Amino acid sequence: MKKLLICMLALALLAGCAPASVQKPEDGKLHIVATVFPAYDFARAAAGDLADVELLLPPGTESHSYEPTPADILKVQSCDLFLYLGGDSDQWVETILEAAEPTGRTLALIDCVETLEEEHVEGMQEEVGHHHDEDEDDHDHDHLGTVTEIDEHVWTAPANAAAITRQFGEVLAELDSANGERYRANAEKYAEEIDTLDGEFHAFFDSLPDRTIVFGDRFPLRYFADAYGLDYYAAYPGCADAAEPSAATVAFLIDKVRAEGIPVVFTIELSNGKLADTICEATGAKKLEFATCHNVTAQAFANGATYLQLMERNVQALREALN
Repeated sequence: MKKLLICMLALALLAGCAPASVQKPEDGKLHIVATVFPAYDFARAAAGDLADVELLLPPGTESHSYEPTPADILKVQSCDLFLYLGGDSDQWVETILEAAEPTGRTLALIDCVETLEEEHVEGMQEEVGHHHDEDEDDHDHDHLGTVTEIDEHVWTAPANAAAITRQFGEVLAELDSANGERYRANAEKYAEEIDTLDGEFHAFFDSLPDRTIVFGDRFPLRYFADAYGLDYYAAYPGCADAAEPSAATVAFLIDKVRAEGIPVVFTIELSNGKLADTICEATGAKKLEFATCHNVTAQAFANGATYLQLMERNVQALREALN
């Protein structure tokens, strides 16, 4: 928070002498800034070559510990469309939006689809370092950054991802009506590909009598599990600060893997994977990565990774875990 306050002071100084480069590009393209990779990918697909889309969260960075720089704040202030989660992972956004007074439009992903509450399943560690202010218990989706108990990882259900992509197309069409049909067509094309992926997941899970998965990690996949009727066990809820797990949590997960003969323990991208390693060493299970798509590595970003590619890899990982 101290760093954020320093950034805000820097913003006040920079605002009076901001160069022309922070204004709308001379080529007339829309400038879109997204806090996380899913929003970046969906906006990039909807925009095509009609807009410049920028990912604010550096590739390889864990969003829960991200703090914006003065340059980041200027980008938010001057862009045509700012896309963010609206949940606790980017709670800093509220401060920026109140102080920077963006000149463009803002849109939260959690306002694009119906949301679910974060849940604690059997054996899960109680939340560590993930607290809310006392006045943040009204479930107000319209108040930026103050939604409590909401699982913000809405994109993990492909049906939600498709709906968000289509909404991005509509918003871009409103901002640039001359190219409105192209934005809508771009968004629809990508959304249909995501719909096909959704059908692939449904067909796979519908063929399985047992749909139990274990994560030796956080579980930011409530929407995914809900979409396909999965049972899951995990060390932490999706937005918990993953400190050292309790002995009881570790023992529970090891016992669960052994008792049910679960062959794979998942970990998520950008995690150190230590807890999953511990469970696998104790049980003989195999560790596999499941891409939540929150962010990607610098290499994957440079290689043009997409939500579709990452989720297709998840299909293959699930085949190994559940077949």
